[in-house]
Amino acid sequence: QVQLVESGGGLVQAGGSLRLSCAASGRSFSSYNMGWFRQAPGKEREFVAAITWSGGRGYYADSVKGRCTISRDNAKNTVYLQMNSLKPEDTAVYYCAATSYSGSYYYTRANNYDYWGQGTQVTVSS
Repeated sequence: QVQLVESGGGLVQAGGSLRLSCAASGRSFSSYNMGWFRQAPGKEREFVAAITWSGGRGYYADSVKGRCTISRDNAKNTVYLQMNSLKPEDTAVYYCAATSYSGSYYYTRANNYDYWGQGTQVTVSS
């Protein structure tokens, strides 16, 4: 079992930045590939970014590429999502998730993730 707790969300003006954190507890955090997803009201949950277990490679949705950076610190059992140049359309609840699958095909699909956090709200005002 892996428990995930997100933090760092909030209200920010367009063009601003936020850094989301996801603290993990439980077994073998460093063996999981990690992802961030988001869900806006009335929309499906969508992939934002993922990072391999070693932190060696990140994957991004086209909508956030160049504006977001995913990273992790396995010594602290934490994964981060740095978001810059935020836009109103980034407004959503952001979730972190852990997957035992490997490969970009799997990272972008929510049903491939084994564990989820409760989410943190990000609101970007125009």
